[in-house]
Amino acid sequence: MAENYDSLKLENQLCFPLYAAAKEVVRVYRPYLDNLNLTYTQYITMMVLWQEKEISVKALGEKLFLDSGTLTPLLKSMEQKGYLRRHRSEKDERVLLVSLTKEGEELKKNAVSVPQSVGSCIKLKPEEAIQLYRLLYKLLGNIEEE
Repeated sequence: MAENYDSLKLENQLCFPLYAAAKEVVRVYRPYLDNLNLTYTQYITMMVLWQEKEISVKALGEKLFLDSGTLTPLLKSMEQKGYLRRHRSEKDERVLLVSLTKEGEELKKNAVSVPQSVGSCIKLKPEEAIQLYRLLYKLLGNIEEE
């Protein structure tokens, strides 16, 4: 009896177009972020900081779906660039906080055009972009780890 290997075909994988699309979107961001001296992961970190001003490393990791092994060197590099400051909470020294610096806040002025620039490169109708956004967040909320 022949085994059915259709489940191993690349074109039958949901994960592959998600991976490829994410990689290509990040590639589109690269020239805009190079001008800001940021990687994509640093950029999304700055987006959270521009909104929150100060956040715990744990909460930041949860928002960005990043583990501490990825976040620690990322934050260290951004601190060396002067965009943020890491410090212990005065209320609970076990909590490590990340705060936006003046230089980090100033960077926001140069970054404000990035979303529109990237959006013009991604050829989706507004309603398609909204639908994709909703589906991706639905997927993120429904992934179960074994």
